[in-house]
Order: sequence, then C-alpha cells, then structure tokens
Amino acid sequence: MKNIIGIMAVLAVVFLGSGWVAAQGERGNAKNGQAVYEQHCLRCHGLTLEGNGPDGRFLVVPPANLQSRRSRAKTDWELLVAVTHGVIFSPMHGWRDRLTDEQILDVLSYIRTMAPFDAVS
Repeated sequence: MKNIIGIMAVLAVVFLGSGWVAAQGERGNAKNGQAVYEQHCLRCHGLTLEGNGPDGRFLVVPPANLQSRRSRAKTDWELLVAVTHGVIFSPMHGWRDRLTDEQILDVLSYIRTMAPFDAVS
C-alpha cells in the first residue's frame, strides 16, 4: 500500500510539473518580457537587475541581485519557481495570480538576456 501511494505521489509531481518542464523548452519573448519587467519588477530589482530599484531600499530583505553569480547560477526552473510562487521569508511574492504563463516566460527570457545563465564551476 505504501508503495502504491509513493508511486502515485511521484506520478502526480511529474504530471503537475510536466507543463512547466515542457514550457522550459520554449523561450519567451524577451522584448515583451522587458515591458512586463519594467511594469512589475523594476521598482525592486532595478533597471540593470542588480536589486537596487527605488522601492528596494525600503524592504527588510533586499531584492535579489539577478546579475550576481549566485543568481546567474540558478537554473531556469529555479527562477520560474521564484517568480511563480515567490520566495519564502522575503518580500518577493508569487506572480502566478497576476501574470499569465506566457508573461512569466517572457520575463524569464528577458532576465536571461540581461543576466545569462552561468553555472558555477
């Protein structure tokens, strides 16, 4: 019985995550993403994505510097989860209820254009 529940749990995770995984193969539109970023993200993360936006200074936990080595080492999946669901114990809230899936992928494409993935060696 425990094995069946475990298998069903794994299948549920795979099934529920498969849409997002498939979406990772598709790149968003960076130009559209820039417009969404400027409207919703710039005030905290700043024009150059360094976490120095005008509202960032008022936050107890500073916004992520998306240009940092640590942020650039995050996978697209990790960034997607942060944008979609937010970051616990930080002012970064999830955007899933405010942006469409397409807009989120567009923002991720813009972020990757400005701060390309750079795996830590």
